[in-house]
Amino acid sequence: MAKKIEILETWQRKLLGQDLDSCSPKELQDIGNQLEISLSNIRARKTQLFEVQIEQLQEKETLLLMENARLSKQCGAQPLQQSNQVVSYLSSCSKSSDIVETDLYIGLPPMRCPVVFLMLSHIYI
Repeated sequence: MAKKIEILETWQRKLLGQDLDSCSPKELQDIGNQLEISLSNIRARKTQLFEVQIEQLQEKETLLLMENARLSKQCGAQPLQQSNQVVSYLSSCSKSSDIVETDLYIGLPPMRCPVVFLMLSHIYI
């Protein structure tokens, strides 16, 4: 039992990149192969998690767009046809200002782009 623990600890150190001086080329190749397999499994799991997260975010987007349309209708405002309209308005406002303010304000900052404020006042982000 103690011998198995010692072998596992040695293998773990080698996988962590420690004590590689005593490794033969075959052992180094085996360690490299094991690391590639592990990395492949990690990337597959990461991809799977991202796909689930994207699906959840798309569902949330759909719910938010429906809520936005309902609230816009309730307020009598025109609902946005596409969520890209908000992004294009925001990007046009950010492109129009060349200076980035880093001052600290108490209270609301002055409005630079009132069109965006009017549009965003009817949207829950």
